[in-house]
Amino acid sequence: MDFPVDNCSIERTLEIVGEKWTFLVLREAFSGVRRFADMQAGTGAPRQVLSARLSRLVDEGLLRKVPYREPGQRQRDEYRLTDKGRDLYPLLVALMHWGDKYLAGDEGPPVLLTHRDCGAPIELRFRCADGHEVDGPREVTPVPGEGAHLTRA
Repeated sequence: MDFPVDNCSIERTLEIVGEKWTFLVLREAFSGVRRFADMQAGTGAPRQVLSARLSRLVDEGLLRKVPYREPGQRQRDEYRLTDKGRDLYPLLVALMHWGDKYLAGDEGPPVLLTHRDCGAPIELRFRCADGHEVDGPREVTPVPGEGAHLTRA
């Protein structure tokens, strides 16, 4: 890019989700896990770390708390994905596919994602708004967006 990016969307996103435990919490949420104890078991996160991550994801609007009460127990909260949180799903799938390709080893990927209706494997594809498939970064041209802070030379 030949223009300054002092308000980078990647940087701002990583300030929210750019930490291992956050991605593992999101992985659990996308798998349907909603309760603290179940998230802790699935992620292996220390209690304080998990509590902090859940609070941050709620504060950022990626998860919302929904109260529940088991018979004879005190009220607790479940954590459910919001639309903002669900929009991160392709990012997690992309990370998973990258890990499957480069880190899975000879045994292959530990989890395969398939389409519920037909059973075919899930693939991530890039397309432009006109429907053309984009194979990689060499086919992309960054241009200043409305939020670019351009300076005159």
